[in-house]
Amino acid sequence: MAVTVPKTAGSLDARDWLRQVEALGELQVVRGASWDLEIGVITEEVQKRRNPPGPAVLFDEVPGYPAGYRVLVNTLGSARRLALTLGLPTDVTDRELVSLWRKRSREIQPIPPVEVSSGPVLENVLEGDAVDLLRFPVPRWHERDGGRYIGTGSVNITRDPDDGTLNAGTYRVMVRDAKSAFFYVSPGKHGRIHRDKYFSRGEPCPVVVCAGHHPLVFLAGSLELPYGLNELAWVGGVVGEPVKVVRGRYTGLPFPAEAEIAFEGFAYPDRFEPEGPFGEWTGYYASSARPEPWIEVKAVYHRNDPILLGSPPGKPPTELTYYRAVLRSALIEEALEKAGVPDVTGVWCHEAGGSRLLVVVGVRQRYAGHAKQAALAALSSHPGNYLGRYVVVVDEDVDVTDLQEVMWAVCTRSDPEESIDIVRRCWSGPLDPRIPPDRKGFNSRAVIDATRPFEWKDRFPPVACSSPEVRERVLAKWAEVLR
Repeated sequence: MAVTVPKTAGSLDARDWLRQVEALGELQVVRGASWDLEIGVITEEVQKRRNPPGPAVLFDEVPGYPAGYRVLVNTLGSARRLALTLGLPTDVTDRELVSLWRKRSREIQPIPPVEVSSGPVLENVLEGDAVDLLRFPVPRWHERDGGRYIGTGSVNITRDPDDGTLNAGTYRVMVRDAKSAFFYVSPGKHGRIHRDKYFSRGEPCPVVVCAGHHPLVFLAGSLELPYGLNELAWVGGVVGEPVKVVRGRYTGLPFPAEAEIAFEGFAYPDRFEPEGPFGEWTGYYASSARPEPWIEVKAVYHRNDPILLGSPPGKPPTELTYYRAVLRSALIEEALEKAGVPDVTGVWCHEAGGSRLLVVVGVRQRYAGHAKQAALAALSSHPGNYLGRYVVVVDEDVDVTDLQEVMWAVCTRSDPEESIDIVRRCWSGPLDPRIPPDRKGFNSRAVIDATRPFEWKDRFPPVACSSPEVRERVLAKWAEVLR
C-alpha cells in the first residue's frame, strides 16, 4: 500500500518520519556502536546496498553518551524512503520516481515560514559555559578525517547582508572544539556568497547550523534551488503548509522549531585555521586540510533525546549519490525542456560519478545536431554544470539508468574521432580529485555522442534482441518458468 507524508502540523517532525519508515519495514536500530569509526563503517556498508537497498539506521546507546542521544543515517537511500519524504507514492521504480517528482515539483509554490515562540528544539537551550557540541555523539566517519563532523546531514542557515534573502545549504561542518565548529563552503555556493559578502566588509557572518531535523529539510539544503529562494519556504511548498521557525537568540536567524539539534554563532574574517581533510562524494580526500573560518558558538538548542542526522559522503554508491541521482536527473530533464530540447526520453546522473561526473541523456533524434544540442544543454544547465566530467547521449532504445546498456551504446555507436568533443575551462571545485591544486576551480568536459549517426541512422545495423512485442508475449506465457 502506498504511503505519503501526512500534511499535518507534525509533518516536519523527524520522529513521525521514523515511525512511518518503521511501518515500511525499512528502519534498523543498532545499539552500542562507537562514535569513533564504528558508526561510519556500518554506514558505509549499509549505503552500498542497492538490491535491495539498505535500511535507514538509528544508532542508540553510543558508548560514552546517554541512551537516547542518537545518530540517524541513510534516510534517503531507497526509492521508498525518498518518495515518502517527498510525499509521493512509495511503490515506484527509480525512473518512475524521476517522472513523478518532475510533475510534482512544477506544482510547488513556496510558502514563507511562520515564526512561533516555542517548539521542541527549545526543550534545551545551552549558552555561555554550558555550550558543548560534543554532548552529542558526533562521529568520526572515516579514519583519515581530520576530526569529528557534526555537519554531514545538516543545513547552514545564512542571510544575504544586501537584500536579506535566506539560504539553507548543506555544507560540511567539523567540530573544532566543544564551543566552535568550522564553516566550510565550496566556492560559488550560495552560503559562500553570503559569507564572502560579510567578510569583504570586515564583518562577522552570522550562521545557524541545524544538525538534526526531518530529512526533507536536509534534502532541500542539498538541492540546486535558485539563488534567493528560501529553502524553508520551498519545504513549506512541498508539505503544503508553512514551516514553523524560531529565531536564534544571538543571530536572529530562523530555524525549524521541530528540529532536533541546532547551534548558532558567528564566523569572523580574521579567524581561520586548518579544516579537514574529509572523505568526500567523489570517493577521495581530494582537498587536503586548509585554512577555513570557524564559528564561535553562542548557543546550542536541542530536543530531549536528540537525533543527529548524518549523511557522510564517500566512495560511491552512498545515500547522497542515490537521492541526488534521482532529484538531479529530474532537474536536468526540466532544464532541457525549458531550453527547448525536444523528445528527451530520459536523464540519469549515475552514482558511479557521484551523481555529477557522469550524466546520460536519452533522445529520440529528430534532426541533425539534436544529440549535441541535448548534451550541451545538459552540460550548461545549473544542476548539470558544477563539477561535471562526462555527458553521454544515447538513443531512446537505451535505458539511461543501466550502465551496461549505456556503455554498450558508447562502445558500438560512437567513434572517438567523430563522437567526442571537449569543452574547456568549465566550473569545477576544490573536491575534484583529478585537478591539481594550482588549477582547482576549472576542469574540462567530454561530450560523447553515443547515438546512431543521424545521417544514416535508418541504415544502422539492427539490434540483436527480441522486439518488445514478442518479448512481452513470450514472457507472459512462460512467467512461471522465469519467476
